[in-house]
Amino acid sequence: MKAVSFILSALAFVASAQDINLCKLYGYYSSNGYEILNNLWGQDAATGGSQCTFVDGVSDAGTRWHSNWTWSGAPNNVKSYVYAGRLIDKKPVSQYASLPTEANWAYDTNNIRCNVAYDLFTAQDVNHSKSSGDYELMIWLARYDVYPIGTSQGMVTVGGRTWDLWYGFNGDMKVYSFVAPSTINNFTGDVKDFFTYLINSKGYPATTQNLIS
Repeated sequence: MKAVSFILSALAFVASAQDINLCKLYGYYSSNGYEILNNLWGQDAATGGSQCTFVDGVSDAGTRWHSNWTWSGAPNNVKSYVYAGRLIDKKPVSQYASLPTEANWAYDTNNIRCNVAYDLFTAQDVNHSKSSGDYELMIWLARYDVYPIGTSQGMVTVGGRTWDLWYGFNGDMKVYSFVAPSTINNFTGDVKDFFTYLINSKGYPATTQNLIS
């Protein structure tokens, strides 16, 4: 059994007791402007296993959760993940002055193949599905024997940190992944800084791309 614990917040987290267990294929919970999804979309590739996610607390400042999982078979296939995010107003990226965030997390093992990342989608169509977009921006705080889509474009500096920038395509979707050279368990930053880098360096069309998730 492997486990991860996570706190995601926009400001300081204020705990509030919850008794929410998410073990189903798309187990979902939302409260105080945050949502948590227990996504088992790749479970059929496994020969056995399960994942359950437990909501430990939610406030208007953030969310805290932990997840336990064990999978066997098909080591190169994604079986599941947990998504925790803030419910946002869908509008052009250029209209966001800042997107402050804080994340604190830990695994109880290193015998895993996975990543820990922020994952954002933008699209010209404001009603686009939240699970994809025209562009995907990822901020990898850690990776364990896995790699982003595409190829490395070299090291860049964003938000006072150095990142290995990867670029590639997932179908028609352009994917930019900022990968930390070493694990970041406690992260405080502004996601808008990463968009600003793409605007200035990669011609990202912030005035026509809506942040959808």
